[in-house]
Amino acid sequence: MGNEAVCTVELDGVKDEAKVLLETDELIVRSPFRLKVPFATMRKVEADDERLTITWDSHALSIALGRDAKKWAGKILNPKSLADKLGIKAGQKISIAGKLEKKFIDELQERGAVVGSRVRRNSDIIFFAIERREELDRLVGILASLAPDGALWIIRPKGSSAISEREVMNAARSAGLVDVKVARFSTTHTAEKFVIPVKHREMRRNRG
Repeated sequence: MGNEAVCTVELDGVKDEAKVLLETDELIVRSPFRLKVPFATMRKVEADDERLTITWDSHALSIALGRDAKKWAGKILNPKSLADKLGIKAGQKISIAGKLEKKFIDELQERGAVVGSRVRRNSDIIFFAIERREELDRLVGILASLAPDGALWIIRPKGSSAISEREVMNAARSAGLVDVKVARFSTTHTAEKFVIPVKHREMRRNRG
């Protein structure tokens, strides 16, 4: 099931089939209940071999996840940090293009990454934060500083008319990248990961 399931859900005694998603810091139930339950508000999280049970405020939610119930409970009780989710490791050379919160940059540094506020040559990871489609014009220039085996994360606002997922994908593909992952960056922003195709990496090394 991973972090998404369609299963029987019981909310305060009412049962129905629903789609359930486990995000970084909240549980979402879509149709017919329409719930978002932040981990921070949960008073009790329990699981057996059949069900995940969560209580918060005056509510009780039971989700029939089967053998994945305990796995989901573990993820809720021991959530990954954003740095974990984005695959940050000690010693990585990380460049920041655009504006990101100091809290996130501090988290990268605490992980042991070498973080620069300028885009530096041969970066292992580049975070490119944008708010408008016009900023995608910088992509090719930024890409020149990415290490052959590196990753470019483009961070954009969710549901914004100023820039769409399709525009980001098209710009990245036109620059010769392939998309490999999408992650929830925050409540307002999403992050899309792009890499250089394997067949082009050796050519890039030889140029570098």
